[in-house]
Amino acid sequence: MRTAYRTRVGDKGRHRRKRIVQTVIDPHEPAVQAAGGGAPPSPVMRLPVQPATGRFLVLVTVFICAACGLIYELELVALASYLVGDSVTQASLVLSIMVFAMGLGALAAKRLRIRAAVGFGAVEAVLGMVGGLSAMALYACFAWLGQPRVALVGFSLAIGVLIGAEVPLLMTLIQRIRRQDPGGAVADLFAADYVGALIGGLAFPFVLLPWLGELTSALLTGAVNAAVGGALVLWLFRYDLSPRARWGLFAGNAAVLALLAAATILTAPFERAARTAVYGDDVRVAVRAGGSETVITGGIGEAKTERDGPLSLYADGRLRASSSPADAYQPGLVGPALAGTAHPAARVLVLGGGDGLVARELLRAPGVRSVTLVEPSAEVLRLARTNAGLKELNDRVHGDPRVRAVRAEPFDWLRHEARPGRYDVVLSDLPDPGGEETAKDYSQEFYGLAARALAPGGRLGVRVGALAERGRAERHDYWTVVASVRSTGLDVVPYQYRADKQWWGLVLAGRGGAIDFPRTDTPRDRLRPLAQH
Repeated sequence: MRTAYRTRVGDKGRHRRKRIVQTVIDPHEPAVQAAGGGAPPSPVMRLPVQPATGRFLVLVTVFICAACGLIYELELVALASYLVGDSVTQASLVLSIMVFAMGLGALAAKRLRIRAAVGFGAVEAVLGMVGGLSAMALYACFAWLGQPRVALVGFSLAIGVLIGAEVPLLMTLIQRIRRQDPGGAVADLFAADYVGALIGGLAFPFVLLPWLGELTSALLTGAVNAAVGGALVLWLFRYDLSPRARWGLFAGNAAVLALLAAATILTAPFERAARTAVYGDDVRVAVRAGGSETVITGGIGEAKTERDGPLSLYADGRLRASSSPADAYQPGLVGPALAGTAHPAARVLVLGGGDGLVARELLRAPGVRSVTLVEPSAEVLRLARTNAGLKELNDRVHGDPRVRAVRAEPFDWLRHEARPGRYDVVLSDLPDPGGEETAKDYSQEFYGLAARALAPGGRLGVRVGALAERGRAERHDYWTVVASVRSTGLDVVPYQYRADKQWWGLVLAGRGGAIDFPRTDTPRDRLRPLAQH
């Protein structure tokens, strides 16, 4: 309102005009008091601190809430990628749903602006609870229901709506503390929001995930979210709350914090129960480090009981090694590669194979003088060296002076460390192709680097995966790998090996003209060439 009347006048028309103008002013706009030409507006809300301090505290809250919101997003993406695989699809699903839901939340928050302080406190309490429990709920759906996709969509939608409601409510509160040009207020608000998102995005992979894991990270983030939002409203805006609203927010935040604290205490028993539901009741070892989980189930030899299954090693849910006869593909990978070289294979490079089972087969062959293992998982290497069952299964190869194990990503090691032409045989014993997380290790560039490390007349062997009872997509993966190896200029022999009743898809490749299918001691009914139909 540009003009303010100092006194009430007798003219009914002017008095009516004054009343009409006052009714169309925004209810949250500070009242304007005239002093000569007009005075600066005073705060509408009564605060326990100066307006500048109150505004600063609101921006700090924006910063913290933005960090928490991004951690929720990254948590959902990371856990969905771990449980379901195909990280690009999971990231696209989570982020697109959350951005859409944030728009819905912003629209829904318009109804809460009249009581912005109470609305913001309630939103943060619910967001802290939903976001904090989201990782545990997803893991429970995977363990006991077998499919977390519906829960993933639901939590992405709910968290997105709640995050979207934050900005309109915070914008209303910061304007009611001290009236500011809307453009400047939006700039300040989004600056704090984006910087907070940066800190949250860095804290999750480098601090929270390595030190606390997915479940505890989400619970801690939810507790911080609820505590900060509740503290801001209950202290800074306490004069704007009715006694009923004040006690309701206090009780709600206390209940959320108590729930998250109880869930944190129960995290270890919950993980054990969920792990039993996934792997069975014969889990012997479970290690979580850096966002990865390594599990050993079953037993072998004297340590095996009647209830135990075969000794199995899992890394991030993928089977890496097993004492089951159906998983003993290693002779089929090693034998043809050694038999196909132009001269006795003395130096062998194994990409993956940290469990030691391929190295075990290599050391049984005459003439092998050195084996280099390049294993991406530090926990697989550690357990293969220290676990009694794995040591018995791999014949304690990590104690053999001919074996050298390196903890590194195979692709990076080939690019930066491998000497060209050094190895007579290169064997790829990596997890099955499946999703973007393994795509690099089955790419044309990867096989080109492996071929560069081969000595003249050397051979490259690749384990692709089980073929029996697999669908069309898995067969397609096998022939895609064959095509990738062939595209490097190597001559290729696709073949399969039968371990017990299970057929495994393998690839043999080399340079120097067409290579023949090698003669080995393996019975011909267990080793067959493959032809694409």
